[in-house]
Order: sequence, then structure tokens, then C-alpha cells
Amino acid sequence: MASTATSYNPSRDDFAAMLDESFAGGNLQESSVIKGKVVAIEKDMAVIDVGLKTEGRVALREFNGPGRENDLKVGDEVEVFLDRIENALGEAVLSRDKARREESWGKLEKAFNANEKVTGVIFNQVKGGFTVDLDGAVAFLPRSQVDIRPIRDVAPLMNNAQPFQILKMDRRRGNIVVSRRTVLEETRAEQRQELVQNLEEGQVIDGVVKNITDYGAFVDLGGIDGLLHVTDISYKRVNHPSEVINIGDTVKVQIIRINKDTQRISLGMKQLESDPWEAAVATYPIGAKLSGRVTNITEYGAFVELERGIEGLIHISQMSWEKRVLHPKEILSVGQKAEVRVLEVDTLKQRISLTLKHAEDDPWLKVADRLHVGTSVEAKVVELKAQGAVVEIYESIEGFIPLRQLRTLYKESYRKKASPGNLLPVILEEVDHNKKSVRLALEGGDNSDKTAEDYAAYEKVRSASPVKKEDATGSFGALLMEKLKGR
Repeated sequence: MASTATSYNPSRDDFAAMLDESFAGGNLQESSVIKGKVVAIEKDMAVIDVGLKTEGRVALREFNGPGRENDLKVGDEVEVFLDRIENALGEAVLSRDKARREESWGKLEKAFNANEKVTGVIFNQVKGGFTVDLDGAVAFLPRSQVDIRPIRDVAPLMNNAQPFQILKMDRRRGNIVVSRRTVLEETRAEQRQELVQNLEEGQVIDGVVKNITDYGAFVDLGGIDGLLHVTDISYKRVNHPSEVINIGDTVKVQIIRINKDTQRISLGMKQLESDPWEAAVATYPIGAKLSGRVTNITEYGAFVELERGIEGLIHISQMSWEKRVLHPKEILSVGQKAEVRVLEVDTLKQRISLTLKHAEDDPWLKVADRLHVGTSVEAKVVELKAQGAVVEIYESIEGFIPLRQLRTLYKESYRKKASPGNLLPVILEEVDHNKKSVRLALEGGDNSDKTAEDYAAYEKVRSASPVKKEDATGSFGALLMEKLKGR
């Protein structure tokens, strides 16, 4: 009887025990994801029954998101996150966002551990990058990881579902870093591999110039780039690729080499033209007199373009009969027309040795019969050096007057007397036809033995040069020089 009375008149403790029993039966724990039923929709809030003594309210915006539309209706079963069983108002505190985030984190962790791609939507731009919605979980996309190359307009990428690679995850801090670039690079690598397999060396293909550097140009072959080196653009000398091609140009190229391991492709344009060097021996016989344009000047000589793609070198030792050339700029300048003769042709090395002085008659031979020891002539001062005066006699034939003689004869006024352009009376003291040199003495000057030392010192300075004459010519050139010398 007493038990019956108790059942009809339960105490406060009985109610508490019954409530705890109902909670335990539903396994309702705070900070967990539970299922609930939408019982009403009031303005911007959804009322959800999760089996507690009171319902909870969740904002409708939590059911929306990038790529998701709000189609929530009464009677729908949804998963929510139980933040608190009861707040100060006696209502359950629920969250759809937290429930989705918990679910997403579990899936994302599995994908991260398996190195799998995930689908996300870029929905906002922040400092240093963008935020990406990964089906409830928010990740950070650094600007450097958006694309392979920097892009200016990101609008086409916003609010579109696309794959990402998870780079880093920290659940405790709620930090996720993703990359779109990694996915693109992987896709591109697969495409490159497929394209490389379909290409062959020697194949002729059209491409578009994407970038130009000092050493060449990068050509897009339809998804894979090849390098067109500056030396393979034309047989003609090309100082910079921009002289021939521009960015955006469509060019026909030939595949020279393919490295399957590195997927590097070397291209060529000149290979599609006829090689002018194939007929160089017949076109440029040794001893032939030609005309060309100076294209480049170096310390050791000057390059002369004989035709498009064919250049020859005039060595510094082959520039003048009568004077010692210290630099080719003393004789030639870029763009100047030059009359030359062929000394040697090497088709294997693609080299032609030219001579400038042999294109003209040797002035020494013209006056050789007039060059006798003891002959008195007037010499024109060309230059006053520390060793003495360089003078000109008989059609550019150079001679030398020691400083000792100038000072002895003209005293303090020797500088004025030996100014460039002045004429000095001299005597041919010594003539060397082999070396093509003359030794002069002033009329009335000092002809002592010490002048021989002055001449020796001058010849030592005069003969000093970083290059040798023999370097300019081969055996064929030497024969030509001997032939021309004997004429």
C-alpha cells in the first residue's frame, strides 16, 4: 500500500532520477553531436527537438553556406551539436555549424592521413590569402598556394567547388592549411608526362612564345614548355631573342632533344632552314676577296658578316701592314663595311679566318726599292711616346726616332718640334726587309751606340701583345700569306 502511495505522489528526488534516466537513455551528453527533429521554423530560427525537456533554437543561417541552399522544413531530421543541455532560459543550446565542423574534421583527418584531395569552396579573402569552406570546416589558403603562377583576378575562383590538398592540420587549435597549387602541379605533371610520351626528337611542331630571356625563349607546345636557345634561333648572329621573336608569336620549331627523366625539351628554329656552312668551302675559297659588315669587335679581333648566318674573324694581327694595332677599334667599327680576304675555312668548327691587310697591296713592297741605308727623307710625326717619336715615311711606312736624339738636337724645344703632324729630316740608318722595319736617325743628331739601346727598348714595347700572330691563321692561311708576300 505504501509503495502505491509513493508512485502516485512522487518526490523531487524521484523526478530527478526519472530525468537523469531519460537523458541516459538518449545518450545526450554535452559537447557531442546528436540527432534532432525540426518542429517549427520561426522567422530566422529553427526550433529543434532533441529529446530534452525543452527544444533548442538554431539560426537558419547555420544551415546555409557556400555551395549549400537553405531547404530546411518542418519534420526534417538534422544533426546538431549539443553545446549545453540547458541555458539560463531553460533552453537547450544547439549548433548546426559545430555539428558540421565535427563531422568534417573526422573526414578531413582521414583524407589528410591518406594524402587524399578534398573538395572546398573559396568564400572570402583575408590577409595573406583566402578562407576555404571544407563542408563545415574553415581552412586557410595562402596566396602562394592559389596557383602555379601569380594571378591577379581571383574572382573566377570564388564560390566554386574545387579540389584542394591539405598541407597541415591542428585539431586542437582548429587550424587547417590547404593548397590548390599542389593539385594543379600534380595534374600538370600527369599531363606533361602524357605529352612527353607523344613527342619525338626531330618532330616539327607549332608553339606559342610564352617568355623571353637573355639566353632564349620558352615556347608552349600545348601544355608543356620547351626551351628555344638563342643559338638555335637562327644561323645569323642573334644577340637577344627579342630581335627575332616576341611574346605571343606562333612559331614553327623542331624538337632537338627530349629528356624523359627531367621532361626538358630543347627546341630549334634554324634547323628548319638550310645550313649555309654546308657550302662554305665552295662559296669562300682561300684567297677570295669579299666584302662584309662588321658585327662585333673584341680585344682579339673583329667579326665580319659575309652573308646571313656566316661570319668570319679578322684577327688583330691581320688588320694592318704598317702599324701595330693595339685594339681593333683603331681600325674598324661596328656596322662598317670591310674588304677582306679568306685565310682559312673550317666547316666542322664553323670558323672562317679573314685578313684585312691582305685585301690591299702591301705598302712596303711599293717602296722597297726606295728604302736604302743612308737615304735622307722627311718624316711626319705620328705620335710622341716616352721612348721617342713614331713617324711616317713613304706611304704609311712607320719608323722610330729615339728620344735621346730629339733632346740632343732640339734641346728644350724637342716637344714642339716633335709634335704630331710636324716634318722632321731623317736618315735611314737601318732597313730590315724581313721584319718590315726601319731605323731612323735625325740629320745632325746623336748617332752614338746608345741609340741602339733606345731602339731595342722601343721594339720590346712595340712587340708586346697578349695574342700571337700565329693564332689568327692555320696552315692554309700561312700558305696564303707566303704566296701574297712573294707577289
